Amino acid sequence: MKILKNVVLFLLFSLVSLHAGAFLMPDQAFKPYAKVNEKSQIIAGVKIADAIYLYKEKLKITLVETPGISIKKIEAPKAQEHMGDAVYLQSPEFIVTLKKEGSLEGLKKVKLKIEYQGCSEQGLCYEPSEKIFTLEVDTSKLGSDLAKLGGVLEETATQQQEKSQTDLIADTIKSSSFLVVLVTFFVFGLLLSLTPCVFPMIPIISGLIISQGEGLTTKKAFLLSLVYVLAMAVAYTLAGILAGLFGANLQAALQNPWVVYSFAAVFVALAASMFGFYELKLPDALVSRVSQNPKRSGFIGVAIMGFLSALIVGPCVAAPLAGALVYIGQTGDAVLGGAALFTMSLGMGVPLILVGVSAGKFMPKPGAWMTLVNEIFGVLMLAVAVWMLEKILPSSVIILMYAMLGLGFSLHLGAFKSVGHSFKRAFSTILFIYSLALFISVLAGAPSMTEPLAFLKVKSVAVNDQATQKTELHFTKVTSLDALNVLLEKNRGKKILLDFSAAWCTACKELEEVTFSDPRVQKKLQEFVLIRADVTENGEKEKALSKAYGVFGPPVILFFNKEGKLLRSKTIVGFVEPELFLKHLEL
Repeated sequence: MKILKNVVLFLLFSLVSLHAGAFLMPDQAFKPYAKVNEKSQIIAGVKIADAIYLYKEKLKITLVETPGISIKKIEAPKAQEHMGDAVYLQSPEFIVTLKKEGSLEGLKKVKLKIEYQGCSEQGLCYEPSEKIFTLEVDTSKLGSDLAKLGGVLEETATQQQEKSQTDLIADTIKSSSFLVVLVTFFVFGLLLSLTPCVFPMIPIISGLIISQGEGLTTKKAFLLSLVYVLAMAVAYTLAGILAGLFGANLQAALQNPWVVYSFAAVFVALAASMFGFYELKLPDALVSRVSQNPKRSGFIGVAIMGFLSALIVGPCVAAPLAGALVYIGQTGDAVLGGAALFTMSLGMGVPLILVGVSAGKFMPKPGAWMTLVNEIFGVLMLAVAVWMLEKILPSSVIILMYAMLGLGFSLHLGAFKSVGHSFKRAFSTILFIYSLALFISVLAGAPSMTEPLAFLKVKSVAVNDQATQKTELHFTKVTSLDALNVLLEKNRGKKILLDFSAAWCTACKELEEVTFSDPRVQKKLQEFVLIRADVTENGEKEKALSKAYGVFGPPVILFFNKEGKLLRSKTIVGFVEPELFLKHLEL
């Protein structure tokens, strides 16, 4: 049977060669090899001919019929993206480190099997192949599984250090029980609720609760808040599962300018409703179809807002989210991965429920105070709309919008009126002054939310102050994997920082303004070659670039040592403060 198969294969190649004239036989295209070095490590690889490439996932190295010896680790070269797959375009070589089980001594024969499959650039794909090598190793040079406990712990710690935080979280899902995973991710959600990702949802849920008007009880406020959070969790989970299965950029998928404009318009409409221009509610016909009880219309509207808020206002990429997406992508287990994301969303929603209940419990009685509360939440809704537009509009336009919003609201509150409550007048006056400073900063061409009048400062030119002056970091921008590979190869021998960023990524802007602007960070970054992978467009080139490094969305920062090796343990996902970032810079 094997002889017949070889004959058929030979005839096939002969027929194809009549037309192409350039195809190689398998033994000409691929030449596997294996040898033992002085450390009793196995150096194995496959030499490939010109215009031939190997699939990374199809290349496997294993031991067969070798009791007492196993593979401890395999050091593999970096693969490249080619037509949507991870491949080796050059002959790959692997270093296989062995370990012994027990107290073996002396020389021992091992059988190493190399499995591989590849294609020709001209369009011919070869069948999977394998070859077994019989080698002789000195077992006295191999580590033992019966090492002392301290050694075992040290080895385990080393292996963990080689993994990023995202990979460790993904391993937690794989190795832990279902209940432990749910509890762990619920705690992750509680921690993420303290980040800026969730803050924009606070005025949304508060405004929705307040807009219910008279007759709102604490119980109903709790149920409305719960509906909002559950809808948010469902949306977050579905988006996460799809992103994990298809390797999509979770943020970019819904950051199309027209989508952002549309949802910002929704918040403007909500704000107008809070100002009393009209009553915003679902059509009665739709309500009657969904529910026979008209009182439930409030729950339907809140559920819709919760679902949309999760998709558009969020999501921020953080290590727990990325870890769940990595797990889903690697295993295809959408059930456990989705359950982890759902419980994480519930953890993120706990503060929102507390805010919603508080809004319902302490809501003022109808009257002047109720009108003022509605107006405050109307302004907050407008602020959320402006915050969303930060993803697609220049910073000068955004700050101008904030300034106009602040000036208008301060005047409405009575900044220059001689009557009214003293606290209200003081607040409105301070808001007016700050908003006016923002407006002036835009006119001066130096817009800034934190230091609007910084352009008025006289800069010192003293020599002793030069060390504290901020300098501008220069990143080389790339948008494709090919361009990145050229830069990585060109700068081999240097430490490299690779920053995945996008214009619509708010956490990226925070990283730029807070962390990258820190003088200590800037001084330390002078030791690195700075490369920025700009995935703003999220086209095919950008998707391939993100996929090659397992990036589901920015900001993600990767580090390469002088040998060109990617340091997974140093990977940063999401925003980090300067102090923590400095620790990652110690390579």
